[in-house]
Amino acid sequence: MERLRTLARAEPRLAGVLLYGSWTVGEADAHSDIEAYVFLDDAPVDRADGRAAPHTHDGFDSAVFLQQLDPGRPLRLVHTNRFGVLTVVFEDLMRGEFHFVAASTGIPEIGGWRGMVHLPDPERAVLLDRTGQLLPLARGLNTHRPPEPAPTAQQCADELTNWTLMVAHLLARGELARAHAFLGTMVAPEQLKLCRLLRGTTAHWLTPSRALELDVPEADRARYAATTSGVEPDGLRRAARSSWAWSRELIDEAGARWNTGRSPALHRDLAGLLGD
Repeated sequence: MERLRTLARAEPRLAGVLLYGSWTVGEADAHSDIEAYVFLDDAPVDRADGRAAPHTHDGFDSAVFLQQLDPGRPLRLVHTNRFGVLTVVFEDLMRGEFHFVAASTGIPEIGGWRGMVHLPDPERAVLLDRTGQLLPLARGLNTHRPPEPAPTAQQCADELTNWTLMVAHLLARGELARAHAFLGTMVAPEQLKLCRLLRGTTAHWLTPSRALELDVPEADRARYAATTSGVEPDGLRRAARSSWAWSRELIDEAGARWNTGRSPALHRDLAGLLGD
């Protein structure tokens, strides 16, 4: 991180650098990634004809810039992932994710991160701020704001019902691999969010499985474990039934606490479709 700070300060084409993730919340260890937004200076510059033109920084090579973080040792992987983020692997197998974005549009967007991103120590997170805009916006993220309980619980409940119905139809069709994937990628995150909302442990809201072993009671972790399985038919169907049973309990608990809507008849029919 200190090397990144030094390189950024020496690179005139950069307007700012903002770290995010585990390094900024005091949870990093030897297995953590380094994640940062790198804001490219795209302020207008004068042209020979006197008109303003966007400064696009032709020739700026992000990978070459990142290579300087570990000079003398080649990057072992460089690629742009499916989210459009430049991802690298350093010689020691440390991962890095770097968003290279225009400062004029990227920096103002930070104000919209409230409730999603938490930067408890903004001065540590901001490695470079040439415009003077980055640090004040980062300071606005120094307080964790839990999601609004009632509307968030309702959203989770509706998502759980919808995606579990999808899983049930896939199982009935015999698409076991697809049902398995939906159970883990669409249903489980909503269960964990609703569970965290009910238990008051929303610090890891964006990645609800993160630090689950520390944040959530053992009984809830056991319920979550029962929703997992391999792709064999009997085990997968059993996991799907266990998943929906836990989802219904979480939805009912949220309804009793925050008066959120429930659909008992639909829930029963869905259980029946799953063979429960």
